[in-house]
Amino acid sequence: MQNKFKKLIIVGAGEFAEIAYEYFRYDSEYEVVAFAVESKFISREILFDIPIIAFETMQEKYSPKEYEVFVAITYVKLNRVRTRLYQEVKNKGYSCASYISSRAFVWHNAIIGENTFIFENNTIQYHTKIGNNVVLWSGNHIGHRSVIEDNCWLTSHVVVSGFCKVGKNSFLGVNATLGDNVALPEDTVFGAGALTVKSLQDAGYVYVGSPAHKTGKTSYQQFGIEQ
Repeated sequence: MQNKFKKLIIVGAGEFAEIAYEYFRYDSEYEVVAFAVESKFISREILFDIPIIAFETMQEKYSPKEYEVFVAITYVKLNRVRTRLYQEVKNKGYSCASYISSRAFVWHNAIIGENTFIFENNTIQYHTKIGNNVVLWSGNHIGHRSVIEDNCWLTSHVVVSGFCKVGKNSFLGVNATLGDNVALPEDTVFGAGALTVKSLQDAGYVYVGSPAHKTGKTSYQQFGIEQ
């Protein structure tokens, strides 16, 4: 366990928040001091012997000058809920922490944004760029010069080859594959095992199969988002 010289609040109290707590606790310089949850969703007062506090008023006790925040919310509503809370945290004046596993390979000139969580066995290659509020679950490959834009969620064993771009808010399922020079537009849902060697043009759709094709359903319908 590393020396703890930074203080962290985790927003959320579900499974991802518990996982984030475990990883920050055992593999970072952060000490988790509280979980913050919107008042209407608070169902208990303690998690791991740490207080659960109201998100709306957390800055009254935990000054943004002394504490950082990580928003540990999943891809619900195609990442919209996590993004909203992340933006509200920023509006409260907090800096947001990122977690990068000590067991991930990250090349020295990769750029990684804030409130981003990178699990073990990810490979982040030369001159890649990972945006803000991104989650890379375990075992992904992000190839050289590729860009993962803000608010994306990549599950596990996704291959993003070189010179690719994944548009903001997108969700990529397990074992998805992008060939070189492929771009996915924003709000793309790219299903488990899907493969494309060509850029996709239409934003906000669900793509499946090999080669990947539209299902006829929008990503907004898939995730219950009103347009």
